[in-house]
Amino acid sequence: MSKGKAFILMGVSSTGKTSVGTAISHRLGIKLIDGDDLHPRANIIKMGSGNPLNDDDRKPWLERINDAAFSLEQKSEKGIIVCSALKKKYRDMIRVGNSDVKFIFLQGSFDLVLERMKKRKGHYMKTEMLKSQFDTLEVPQDDETDVIFIDIDATFEEVVERCIQQIKPLL
Repeated sequence: MSKGKAFILMGVSSTGKTSVGTAISHRLGIKLIDGDDLHPRANIIKMGSGNPLNDDDRKPWLERINDAAFSLEQKSEKGIIVCSALKKKYRDMIRVGNSDVKFIFLQGSFDLVLERMKKRKGHYMKTEMLKSQFDTLEVPQDDETDVIFIDIDATFEEVVERCIQQIKPLL
């Protein structure tokens, strides 16, 4: 049986993680897990009231992301997990006990992401919170060799294709 594989599609809010992840999962026939669905109730309420999460809030959520990656690997499944993973210590928490997780970092400028965020409807992340996302973001450095960088300053289809070109050889 083939080995399982988890790809963590990461980046700040409104970089297209869910939409891109959905397109990738359909095109490659792999599972999609939306990390937003793994947030504990208290986190959803807190973000919905316009308050950013702190590290204590994120800990149980990151444990759930870690477990989802572990489950994919153990069941020999392949999938994309949508998760912001903004800090290195968050990514490190996801890596614990997961031997072959890969991060795909959807990166774009503050102004580009702000424009996209303003066009979104029905999402609990408030526009004002984007600054806190960028303030929190620790861009992966050279020591994080399991991170693939994808520039989102392109059409949706081009971003999806860039991701697929990086993921396909790893499946």
